[in-house]
Amino acid sequence: MSQPHYILLPVSGLFIFTSLAMTFLFNFLPWGTTTGVPDFVALTLVFWSIHQPRKVNIGVAFLMGLLIDVHTASLLGENALAYTLLSYFAITIHRRVLWFPPLKQTLHVFPLFLLAQIIQATIQFLVNGKLPGMLFFFQSVVTAALWPLATWILLAPQRRAVNRDDTRPI
Repeated sequence: MSQPHYILLPVSGLFIFTSLAMTFLFNFLPWGTTTGVPDFVALTLVFWSIHQPRKVNIGVAFLMGLLIDVHTASLLGENALAYTLLSYFAITIHRRVLWFPPLKQTLHVFPLFLLAQIIQATIQFLVNGKLPGMLFFFQSVVTAALWPLATWILLAPQRRAVNRDDTRPI
């Protein structure tokens, strides 16, 4: 049994801004940099870079990266570079990824999240001379595993009913 195909309404710029702001606020939660906590900002940036590349582009990713750098008191530009490259590669593959259902899309976005973490680890190594352990990269696995849930949540306001009812406004 196949899933119903939805006709998506246009996304609101306010909804995109709100989703990015909410995921930024998730970073304020007390779990901090605990191993395995997903990068919600990266997840949302990749989602919108794939689904709305004209509205959420590399400039937005750079700005979000600078905000994360300031929030985490990390090296200024570390997350900005990682998020910029993450957004660039997400925009590059966005047409291909949209052909697949969300579970298979996970296989396409996982290397992007892993690349962002490799960039962050490389910058930390160049500055501090320390390499993170292998558990550091578990974050990209958890972030990619949340892709189907993020797709379902972020596309929910845009879905139109499969069986159109003339008495409903949408």
